[in-house]
Amino acid sequence: MASKPGSDALEVRLGKLFLDKRLTLSVAESCTGGMIGAALTRVPGSSRYFRGGIIAYDNDVKISVLGVPAALLDHHGAVSPEVVRAMALGARNLLATDCAVAVSGIAGPGGGTPDKPAGLVYIGCAVHESVRVSREMFSGDRDAVRRDAAARALELLLASLGG
Repeated sequence: MASKPGSDALEVRLGKLFLDKRLTLSVAESCTGGMIGAALTRVPGSSRYFRGGIIAYDNDVKISVLGVPAALLDHHGAVSPEVVRAMALGARNLLATDCAVAVSGIAGPGGGTPDKPAGLVYIGCAVHESVRVSREMFSGDRDAVRRDAAARALELLLASLGG
């Protein structure tokens, strides 16, 4: 993660905001493979607002656990704003939270296409009934893309909450 635990670390700021607003959070991660959940749980007391997450790396998990319609995956692909929106809502509903963040992308080095190159990541933030999805392009190796995507997801979540 880009930030280190400390008074101004992004995870700490998010935690304070969630506690102040009395909100709960869940995550649905694909290409980040649990990095967002790991960052959130580095903060002591995060169990007061972070309920958990789903690592939905496989499309079958997106469908069977998060409730992403198979038709969305067939039509748009796993790396799309439509699927990330459904993942965020699925995590929020499954874990009964106020908010959820979801990530799906192509970490690389392979797997990309001209339309969806390696480094492309969609991040969705659901706050109550509202969902904002952001298209991001990251560079670097696989680890850099995953790390930067996880950090950006936390930044977007903070912005979605007005922090």
